[in-house]
Amino acid sequence: MDAQAAPRAEPLPDRPPLRRRVAAWGAGLVLAGLTVIVGCRALDVDATTPVPQLLAFLPWLLVPGALALGAAALARWRAGAVWAAAVLVVTAWFLQPYDPAGSSAPSARAGGGREAARITVLTSNVLFGKATSELIEAVRRERPDLVFVQECDAGCLGALRTGLAYPYESAVPSPGSHGSAILSRYPLVREAGIASRLEMPGALATIAGRKVRLQLAHPVPPVPGGVGVWRRELGAMRDWVVRHRSSAPLVVAGDFNASQDHAAFRALLDAGLRDAAAVTGRARTPSWPTSVSAPLGTQIDHVLASPAFVPRSARFLELAGTDHRALVVELSLVGG
Repeated sequence: MDAQAAPRAEPLPDRPPLRRRVAAWGAGLVLAGLTVIVGCRALDVDATTPVPQLLAFLPWLLVPGALALGAAALARWRAGAVWAAAVLVVTAWFLQPYDPAGSSAPSARAGGGREAARITVLTSNVLFGKATSELIEAVRRERPDLVFVQECDAGCLGALRTGLAYPYESAVPSPGSHGSAILSRYPLVREAGIASRLEMPGALATIAGRKVRLQLAHPVPPVPGGVGVWRRELGAMRDWVVRHRSSAPLVVAGDFNASQDHAAFRALLDAGLRDAAAVTGRARTPSWPTSVSAPLGTQIDHVLASPAFVPRSARFLELAGTDHRALVVELSLVGG
């Protein structure tokens, strides 16, 4: 009897080397996280921690995206490379200035009517009043018509009154980070500001014979556990714009704790405001934190104005003593 031949074993498929498997897993994990963040940007939602915090630094997500593309190529993972390329393209698309009304077009920048007045606006977060003396020097040098100051307590306000002597103000000099002030060369009447945890005073100014509503911005930051309050306060600012946009030209300036990559901030612009920095080509100039050099950081300090104002220029200033760059904007009030 012939011995039965033993079955021949099928060869096992080749297994990718360990480094390729690690590269593929690493790329996949990074891309999954980036897809969530970029997806929220595309869907116009801020979601919850850590999405709002990472959206503030959207341009820098190109770095891990590029690393993931390289890792996918190393792993010879074709689907991963396509995934990474798609994430990079979508992220890059959102780097353009957010300009819902087309206000950055040359024709809009040129203005559509007679210039009634040209004003300079300066906004600065002075970090618990620590940069007050530096702000006073900057104001003396820049000579702005309107000054919006955040985190200005009683000591800060007293120093501004003594060192600058603006004739008009609307201020709430609460302690610590809560106090804020609007200083003006134009006559103004103090108005109730927007209710918030940090003081946001308002005022009605008279500029070239026209009433102009001023509103200081300083919503709470979107820290973990505080995203809901941050979203509500930005929503309250949007409601204020909707309520007043037909009654007078508007200027809203300050530390918004939000960038153009946050849905809540874009909703504020959609209500009928122009971002002066975006209109004048400075949309991605970082204003916070100053502990890192440009172009790192994010732009959360803004001067927004209704269409009665045409932004002419925007510059960011370094002030010692604060983690924010000050913003100086020139606006033309047009029409009659």
